[in-house]
Amino acid sequence: MILISAENIKKSYTEKPLLENINLTINSGDKIGLIGVNGSGKSTLLKIIAGVTDEEGGTITESNQLKKAYLPQNPEFDGNLTVMEQAMKYASMQHLPCEEYECQSMLTRLGLYDFDKKMELLSGGQRKKVAIAAVLACESNLLILDEPTNHMDSDIITFLEDYLVSYKGAVFMITHDRYFLDRICNVIVEIEKGLLYSYEGNYDYYLSTKAMRKEMELASERKRLAIYKKELAWIRRGAQARTTKAKGRIQRFHQLEDSKLEVDDSVLEMSSVSSRLGKKIIEINGISKSFSGEKLIDNFEYTLLRNDRLGIIGKNGCGKTTLLNMIMGRIEPDEGTIERGDTVKIGYFSQHNEGLEEDKRIIKFVSDIATNIRTVDGYISASQMLERFLFPPHMHSILVKNLSGGEKRRLYLLSILMKAPNVLILDEPTNDLDIATLTVLEDYLDDFEGALIVVSHDRYFLDRTTRRTFAFQENGQLKNYNGSYSDYKAKRDMEEEERKKEAKQERQRSKSGQDGRNNGPKAPKFTYSEQKEFETIDDDIAALENRLAEIDGEMSQCGSDYSKLQSLYEEKDGAETALLEKMERWEYLNNLAEEIERYKQEKRK
Repeated sequence: MILISAENIKKSYTEKPLLENINLTINSGDKIGLIGVNGSGKSTLLKIIAGVTDEEGGTITESNQLKKAYLPQNPEFDGNLTVMEQAMKYASMQHLPCEEYECQSMLTRLGLYDFDKKMELLSGGQRKKVAIAAVLACESNLLILDEPTNHMDSDIITFLEDYLVSYKGAVFMITHDRYFLDRICNVIVEIEKGLLYSYEGNYDYYLSTKAMRKEMELASERKRLAIYKKELAWIRRGAQARTTKAKGRIQRFHQLEDSKLEVDDSVLEMSSVSSRLGKKIIEINGISKSFSGEKLIDNFEYTLLRNDRLGIIGKNGCGKTTLLNMIMGRIEPDEGTIERGDTVKIGYFSQHNEGLEEDKRIIKFVSDIATNIRTVDGYISASQMLERFLFPPHMHSILVKNLSGGEKRRLYLLSILMKAPNVLILDEPTNDLDIATLTVLEDYLDDFEGALIVVSHDRYFLDRTTRRTFAFQENGQLKNYNGSYSDYKAKRDMEEEERKKEAKQERQRSKSGQDGRNNGPKAPKFTYSEQKEFETIDDDIAALENRLAEIDGEMSQCGSDYSKLQSLYEEKDGAETALLEKMERWEYLNNLAEEIERYKQEKRK
């Protein structure tokens, strides 16, 4: 079923069209990822489809059954509202059915438990979670999401992945997270020079298909150029337009001339240039830091080496940015010391575009840093450096504040790299950068002759750029894993499996009466109570599942009876915990039953 259809959509903010003759159809079940360079009009198209912004030309046709929910890139919030009040306000903006208990449930799943906390006290990532919870809680069949993974930690991104994969409606979203795109999307659409290109498949399929399309376009252009040269030579010989045949040939010549392929050869260029780095870089000696009585970092030690590639991961608010600020000397540790070498020159790419002067023109902002910049190819001017970073001459006089969010991030990145740092510290570098810029940045870091520290939730970027991972633990400790994010994840999963296995073995030892010493194997058997439990546990699980379904039904009937809703919510939480315990118990009892059966079969032999 077609949910929404856009035909010949046009939109301009300047004399140059931003979107031109865009055609897009979203069917039920489509999971569409929208990509394109910063400033190409991705968010604008998303807003047009969401009905937040009007198109200048074309038509949009919506199905009578369409129920769309829209998540903006930076949702506006009222700092005086509580989490629950703001969530319900976001939900009301969708004009879709949404009960308060559904928002509560989704907020809890996203790790927000204090519903009465003021919005002004939340971090940027937590505020985004409130908006996400409200959008997901609504009864929709089309989710329109603008950068849902920005500022989210890895666990939340994994939850969103699982949710969107199983979501029965359609999804139309912008994201720079390539693993996210690859796992969720079955269609990739790309805005390029105001036009929309569609690829039926995931992100990996898009990469290979786009390369083929570009090669075919270039092959056609080469063929056109060869014919054009021959026809041009014929024209220059002074061919007379006396016959119909000659007139037709001249007409075809002009058609060839007009059909020239516009080859986009503007590629972002980053030259890897850094300052000389001495032997001593940064030595971190047993540092600790607490805020409001909570220990964020406890006794962390590490000596940074010249070619280190470190990734730092952890949940929002665990202390990652605090650690970076201590490394840079912006704040002092409560305990321990940090020593920096005399030749260390840190380049800090922050989350918030620090030092980006909004009221300056682009060329002025860049030339104030340096009028001439040393690169591996020699010295180039500030204007040439801007062009390398995809800011053509006609943009140089634009005020920084008039750039798109992604263009500001690209300009900010340029300002950091222009200073030729030899230690790069990147705090959430992938937020608001398009995939093309990220790819070039990754290539730049391959050749960067210095140390790199990255804080990021972008798993692909971490895999691509880091070789050692520090993961924040609940107690403020940082655990050291050799390898990138995927290596860390595999080792963490292995550790979790090992813990479960040891716990299971411990339970089995305690149940079977073994004390851990080598007293010889005993015949596995049920105790009297275990036998009774084994006979009834399937019915117990079914009863709990039925009760949970009943609670959901009762919650939907509560209306504004908050006390009853809270009571039901607490009962639901208890029932879910009991169900989890019963499931674990079921697994233990069934494993024990299988051991008993195997033991009996061996005895018969």
